[in-house]
Amino acid sequence: MRYGGHQVLHGVDFSVRRGEVVALLGPNGAGKSTTIEILEGFRERSAGAVRVLGTDPAEGDERWRSRLGVVLQSWRDHGKWRVRELLEHFAAFYAPYSAPRHPRPWDTAQLLALVGLTGQAEQRVGSLSGGQRRRLDLAIAVVGRPEVLFLDEPTVGFDPEARQEFHTLVKVLADQGNTILLTTHDLEEAQKLADRVLILVGGRIIAHGTVDELARRIGADVEVTWTTGCTGHRHRTPDVTGFLRRLFEEHGDDVADLRVRQVNLEDVYLAVVRDAEVGRTDEAARRLAGAAL
Repeated sequence: MRYGGHQVLHGVDFSVRRGEVVALLGPNGAGKSTTIEILEGFRERSAGAVRVLGTDPAEGDERWRSRLGVVLQSWRDHGKWRVRELLEHFAAFYAPYSAPRHPRPWDTAQLLALVGLTGQAEQRVGSLSGGQRRRLDLAIAVVGRPEVLFLDEPTVGFDPEARQEFHTLVKVLADQGNTILLTTHDLEEAQKLADRVLILVGGRIIAHGTVDELARRIGADVEVTWTTGCTGHRHRTPDVTGFLRRLFEEHGDDVADLRVRQVNLEDVYLAVVRDAEVGRTDEAARRLAGAAL
């Protein structure tokens, strides 16, 4: 993707399987939203081939669009509508595309209960709290029972309870065979929800896979801490089982306060992004040196 002379995405290449939850991660300005907008059909790419549900998004018709759900980062329209009225209004657009094997849309009462807005059904949208408005955004996205769901920073403004309820809903949708592409800066959320992660830096996907696969790829070790007597110890190892066996063989019951910290997505993400940024800085330095010569 290019904006004038500025290339935003460079050879981005990936696939997402049906029923899979994939998190697209990266720092601000990496190209996440642009990638999502191309896949949704909101933005036309400069080059390359794209298929979503077997269709080029740039050529998708109404029936194709009816199979997608989108949660944008934010929007503030329809403030004077009542919540139930707005959902029923959007639901009507999906009715013509209903089929026996894929009934559409959601019953409004069921959908309100699903997203936790039953008590706000007759409330005007403009009077909702930030967290309630985000639940409504999600309800609008799934009202047509989409096969592919795009979630762009979906839990911004959620309190912990609402976030947990949202995570449960995402898992229910995935179990039903929905394909979900998620962008988020909440790495704990990504680790909890995603089957795989894609890390985008500078318009390129620099790493992809499960958290465990990426941890092995960057050589991240498990951290073990313990005490013997009054002395604290810390050790990093790729073979935690073997290390613990040797530790107890040597110290036995003297080992106390034992803790094993597994590598998490935050560790992997920061290491991958840091290495990528260092590599880009080194490459820029080489280009400057070449220009000077």
